[in-house]
Amino acid sequence: MDKMWAGRFNKQLDERVNDFNSSVRFDCRMAEEDITGSLAHAAMLAKQGIISAEDCDKITQGLKSILSDLLGGALAIDMSAEDIHMFIEAELTARIGDAGKRLHTSRSRNDQVALDLRMYLRREAAEIKALVISLADTLIDIASKHTHTVMPGYTHMQRAQPITFAHHLCAYAEMMVRDIKRLDNTVELMNECPLGSCALAGTTYDIDRDYTASELGFTRACGNSLDGVSDRDFVMQLASDLSIISVHLSRLSEEIIMWCSWEFKFIELDDAYATGSSIMPQKKNPDIAELIRGKAGRVIGHNVSLLVMMKGLPLAYDKDMQEDKEAIFDSCDTVKLCVSTLIPMLATMTVNKDNMLKAGNKGFINATDCADYLVKKGMPFRTAYKVVGTLVALCTDKGLTLDTLPLEEYKKASDMFDGDIYDAIELINCVNRRRSAGGPAPQAVEAEIESLRVAIDSKRH
Repeated sequence: MDKMWAGRFNKQLDERVNDFNSSVRFDCRMAEEDITGSLAHAAMLAKQGIISAEDCDKITQGLKSILSDLLGGALAIDMSAEDIHMFIEAELTARIGDAGKRLHTSRSRNDQVALDLRMYLRREAAEIKALVISLADTLIDIASKHTHTVMPGYTHMQRAQPITFAHHLCAYAEMMVRDIKRLDNTVELMNECPLGSCALAGTTYDIDRDYTASELGFTRACGNSLDGVSDRDFVMQLASDLSIISVHLSRLSEEIIMWCSWEFKFIELDDAYATGSSIMPQKKNPDIAELIRGKAGRVIGHNVSLLVMMKGLPLAYDKDMQEDKEAIFDSCDTVKLCVSTLIPMLATMTVNKDNMLKAGNKGFINATDCADYLVKKGMPFRTAYKVVGTLVALCTDKGLTLDTLPLEEYKKASDMFDGDIYDAIELINCVNRRRSAGGPAPQAVEAEIESLRVAIDSKRH
């Protein structure tokens, strides 16, 4: 295929350079956006009297036929083309003649690709948002069934204080709500139309940028033609959003991996979401969760690549910016794959309530409640802390827990202890008393679940 810019050159491009320079193998996924943008651009040119209505009709029909043939499989993209823009323009000209050559009036590939990428990523962000909402819904649905399922909460991977499984899952749901808000913010900032910026300095033609911006669903036209073609902050911001989502998915996957181990056995994954070993017949491996954890590094790496790629570029467009697409496209694909796989894996897992409670009964996770018991009877907290610390050391020496420590041992430590200490440190009571907003008490978690549902419902459209 002849290059559209070939007039300046006397030699054919070296085939190796052509392959190196070409982006069609990955930017071909923006074909629909490219055609949609061109339809709006042609309509604007005709409205402004820059091209004739007849040429606009030919361009419109030609572009629509190309899109139909691409979607229907009747037309294959020529992978020797320089990029998707040049392929579509060449195909259009081949179909309708000189009218096709008028489409690029008052437009550059610089503003064309900036437009296509914004439109494509706007759509991708919407799809990812819908998936994250589904993931949050799944977490909340599971949580609503486990508001009384007691488990140990951890700090430093050491059993710390009693919570519920619902409380733990809602923590991730809260993260997902913030992920959704970040995606919305990214789309809001992305939603400025660069079309009409041309190469970098606008155009001498009397174009209507507000018209094309409105036709393509943008809030407004970009305010500066240099900025319109030369920044990819919207790509970097989406890559950052996806990195944070991936971190959240990775942390949840790490806990799933631990929870389904024999050391925890808090959950069991459905057979459809686990694999076996080629040599150890007893194994049931959480490979899916491990892959999600591993793929987070890939998404984070793309984010860093985009930041480094852009950090030293002068205005306006530089070919380095072609590197944005493979990175952000793969990040979008990876996050969508991970979230869509995680949702059914969570929905089908079995929760082992008894094992969670047994784990909670060990590790002295009611020690703070024991200290609070003394504080409520008038002892300063730091004094109570030291008293309970001494009792924990005693239990450790004797192989006991605070629940099984005899009352006389309590009374030796402080005469403030009485028989009601055992009720005070019963795990379910410890949880039920943590009624502060955002706490693990069933009524607090139920209120949080309702709040989460309202927040998520407000983001569905």
